[in-house]
Amino acid sequence: MVRVLIPSGALGLGYDKAALDRAVAAKPDLIAIDGGSTDSGPSYLGRGVSKYARESTKVEWRGLIQARTKAGCPLVIGTAGTCGTDSMVDWLYDITIEILSELGQSAKIARLYSEQDPQVIARTQITPLSAAPDVDAATIASCEHIVALAGVEQIQVALNTGADIVIAGRTTDTAIIAALPLQNGDSAGGAWHGAKIGECGAICTTNSATGVIMIDFDADGFTITPLADDTRATPHTVSAHMLYENSDPFILYEPGGHLDVTGATYTAKNDTTVRVEGSTWVPSDKYTVKLEGARITGYQTIAIAILRDAHYVANAQAWCDDILNHHKSKVTDRMGLDPATWSAELRIIGRNATLGALETRTADTVELGVLAILTAPDQQTAATLAKLMNPYLLHHALSNNEPMPTFAFPFSPAEIDRGAAYEFVLHHVMELADPMDAFRLEVTDV
Repeated sequence: MVRVLIPSGALGLGYDKAALDRAVAAKPDLIAIDGGSTDSGPSYLGRGVSKYARESTKVEWRGLIQARTKAGCPLVIGTAGTCGTDSMVDWLYDITIEILSELGQSAKIARLYSEQDPQVIARTQITPLSAAPDVDAATIASCEHIVALAGVEQIQVALNTGADIVIAGRTTDTAIIAALPLQNGDSAGGAWHGAKIGECGAICTTNSATGVIMIDFDADGFTITPLADDTRATPHTVSAHMLYENSDPFILYEPGGHLDVTGATYTAKNDTTVRVEGSTWVPSDKYTVKLEGARITGYQTIAIAILRDAHYVANAQAWCDDILNHHKSKVTDRMGLDPATWSAELRIIGRNATLGALETRTADTVELGVLAILTAPDQQTAATLAKLMNPYLLHHALSNNEPMPTFAFPFSPAEIDRGAAYEFVLHHVMELADPMDAFRLEVTDV
């Protein structure tokens, strides 16, 4: 049996300290925590930075290093620094060195790097996944950063160095949890399934904010137990997590194969603990890793206007459409820009800013926000486009036969430069002859 402690869904989200102490006392064989994902969009990968503050990350990581010391087991983090670039592995490594120095501790640290050279990937045969965008070699080469998602094999190599702490670049969310149970010979289906259920900590329980859960893996399946007070795992909360970030509630693809939970059974052992058996792992004939890449699509300036006049609130879409037409004409007349090189959007916040044309709900509205997004090849051009938009957002009338209105800007100046805007480029897989071919490992005693 292998006991894995998962303190939280991600480093930076926080965890219940009392529950963590309880979990450490239960003597886990591994502490595993995720460091990030693509949830927050392409900017973090494009810039190679973390979405979480260094100060917050250090406090939480310090607590886990201390927990590792008490438990006497390895501590593993995947997708370090939100995006898992090499720079983020080194960022967390530097934080780790600081903490160990402050605690007066030493440790063996394994760093698993997963970043790829865009120029090399542009010349590599890759296979698109479902609904992947069309990409050519030039588009791939234009990526600021490309990472490959490590699976269990790469984590096992890192653990086999005898490392006390493993700081991994981009990994699948499940790999850091499933690696040790699989290496121990526990149920492959159970290892992958339990890792999927536990990837986000206590989200698979009745109280997701607590973070801390424990999963016991064995030859027949796994048992999941939340450690915080007033928190329960139920067959419903556990089984439902297969739907989380997964298009198929029964199949989960990972490097080297896929998990099939069609035959899984979920049984409540008591009021808080759930036992799962019957999951199967289906190996594939090729070993592939998914690639993620992000590139700059332009530079943006934004502005926000607030509509409160009932007439304009009721006709907000017509107002926006008219502004866009006037603005386009002014840009053509005064800047002479090729329409293909820039864009302007007006999103109505409070009505359909999230779903756009897919929105089906309506309600009486007191006020609406209108978010202007101007995108251009450089920041100066984006800022100029926004300045040309400014008078319309402040005073544009719906018709020529009504008094000039005045709307509200929440800031002065109204225009805010966002800097570079990024997009995800790759939704592809790359075949490897050996799982470590796209990865490198560095081990340091500190």
